[in-house]
Amino acid sequence: MAYLCTVKNQNKNIHFNTCINFINIMAEKKTTKAAETKATAAKKETVKKAAAPKAAAKKEALAINAESIGFKAGDVYQALAAAEKALSVKEIAKAAKISEEETLLGLGWLFKEGKLANADDKVTLA
Repeated sequence: MAYLCTVKNQNKNIHFNTCINFINIMAEKKTTKAAETKATAAKKETVKKAAAPKAAAKKEALAINAESIGFKAGDVYQALAAAEKALSVKEIAKAAKISEEETLLGLGWLFKEGKLANADDKVTLA
C-alpha cells in the first residue's frame, strides 16, 4: 500500500489516491513514533519523581540537643533490656526502630552514665 506517486495509470484519481494513502501511512508512523517517545519520557520522569522522596527521607535532619539524645538513649536502653543479651549497633537500631546515628548518640549517653558494657564488639547492659 506504500506507493510513491510514480504509479502510471490513465485514471488520475487512482494515481492521486495512492499518493494520499502513502502520505497517510507515513503520517501514522510519525504519530505512533511520537506517542511512543512521549510514553517513554513519561515513564522516565515518573521513575525519577518516585526516587526523589526516598532520597529526601534519607537526608532527614538529626536533632542534636540534650532532650532528643536523652530520648534516644532511653530507646537504646529499652531495646537492650528487652533483648536481655549483647547486641551490635545495627541490631540495637533495628530493635529500637531508630537510625544508626541516633543509636550511637544514645550509646554515648549511656556509656557516659556507666549503664553499658562492651562485650566482643557488642553492647550489653552493665
